[in-house]
Amino acid sequence: MSALAFEPITPDQAAVSKAHRALPHIEEYLANHETQESLRLLVDDEPLEVPRTAVELLARILAHIATGQGVYIVSAHAELTTQQAADLLNVSRPFLIGLLNAGEIEYRTVGRHRRVKAESLREYMRDDDAKRRQAAAELSALNQETGLI
Repeated sequence: MSALAFEPITPDQAAVSKAHRALPHIEEYLANHETQESLRLLVDDEPLEVPRTAVELLARILAHIATGQGVYIVSAHAELTTQQAADLLNVSRPFLIGLLNAGEIEYRTVGRHRRVKAESLREYMRDDDAKRRQAAAELSALNQETGLI
C-alpha cells in the first residue's frame, strides 16, 4: 500500500454539510431496498448499478464525514507498515512495536521490516474494545455494590 493511498480523507466544512444532507437519503434508499444485492443510482442523470455493499460503505463514509471525522479506506488484505498501523490505532510506533513483540497483534517480517495485516489490526481493535467494555461493566457493577452509584 503506497503512502498516497493511505492518506486520510479529511473533510472541510463544505464536505461535512454535503455529507450531512446526503446521509439520510442514502440510509432511506438502503432501508427501502433491503433485499436487493445491487442498487441502481443516478449519477449525472446516468443510471449506475453498484453492489449493495458499496452503497453501505458509502453510507458509513458519509456518516463519518458528516461528523467532521477523517476517513481511511484500507483493504482487508492490506499489509501496513508499523507507522501506518500505529496511526490507525492512534498510538506511537514504539507502543505498537511493544504490542507486536508481546504477540498482541499478528505480523510478519519482510527482510528487517514488520508488516501488519489490516485484518489482524481489526481483530486487535475488536478484542481491545471488548476488554474495555468488560472492564467498564465490572467497574459499574462494583460501584453499584458499594453504593457509589
